[in-house]
Amino acid sequence: MYGIDTDRPAAALDGAVDLRSDTVTRPTAGMRRAMAEAEVGDDVYREDPTVRALEERVAALLGHEDALFVPTGSMGNQIGMRLVCEPGEEVLADADAHVFTYELGAAAALFGLSSRTVESPGGRLSADRFVAQVRPRGDWHVVPTAAVAVENTHNRGGGLVQPLDELQRLWDWSRTAGVAVHLDGARIWNAAVATGKDLATYGRLADTASVCLSKGLGAPVGSVLVASAERIAAARLWRKRLGGGMRQVGVLAAAGLYALDHHYDRLAEDHEHAQALAGRLGLDPAAVETNIVVVDGVNAPLVAEAAKAQGVLVGQVGASRLRLVTHLDVDRAGIDRAAAVLAGLLDR
Repeated sequence: MYGIDTDRPAAALDGAVDLRSDTVTRPTAGMRRAMAEAEVGDDVYREDPTVRALEERVAALLGHEDALFVPTGSMGNQIGMRLVCEPGEEVLADADAHVFTYELGAAAALFGLSSRTVESPGGRLSADRFVAQVRPRGDWHVVPTAAVAVENTHNRGGGLVQPLDELQRLWDWSRTAGVAVHLDGARIWNAAVATGKDLATYGRLADTASVCLSKGLGAPVGSVLVASAERIAAARLWRKRLGGGMRQVGVLAAAGLYALDHHYDRLAEDHEHAQALAGRLGLDPAAVETNIVVVDGVNAPLVAEAAKAQGVLVGQVGASRLRLVTHLDVDRAGIDRAAAVLAGLLDR
């Protein structure tokens, strides 16, 4: 189903080694050709054949009836949660979840949804922890829990893959509890490649799921929301209300299709690079599950600035924590260069 694109952006190998995020990738020459040659139409009228092809393909991959192409993962997450939660109801997620940490309170600001966090060490899902915190409908004194949001892989958890048995346990419980499950699957591709599981194995354990094309897959923009056909029909209205109705957007959808054809299998290379980088920095490679390496207990601003001066860009996710993300635009030579610079700065 998938191939490997060895046509990396030439500019990515020049200048700085950028490990701040996998969102910094640039389209390869092959992807740019696919974008330029895309067949397009007006997507608001549902007349863009390339968009429709992408939506159908992603829906099938995730095991859902239908899908909606949206500009960003945040929009996909917010619409997905709104589809399963009414104003005045609440969504539960872990305390470090992207939907609550990095999406600027959108659920409350835009939709009137309440949010509550559950402590999950390292971001790792424990179904029992969430079940214990659910508030039932029918009690006029409390906000009812309508949905649980799960992030897989977990960004602030260092790219960890959520345990499949816990996902299954949460899903099985939710079917009898009247609580929906939303999947923030921004990097679900990494989870599937790391475990060798079918994407639908994860997708079928959620009522709604948002997946990103612009991270490890290397597309310049775009995410896809999957759900039932009925929910996606409602999602189209919400996308339009939020200003996300796009016209000849097949030029972007073509990048997503190209990424699925050429950049999916190669995610394993990013995982190998992350483990190699961790080992060079004195960390346990086995603890790195996908493409994110977390370095704790350092003066993050000082190290980041010193690394930048030597041509290596890293992310700061706290005063004492660095995040290093491997991706399409950094080959093994870039990893070795970054490792040498960072090991010197960290004295490891």
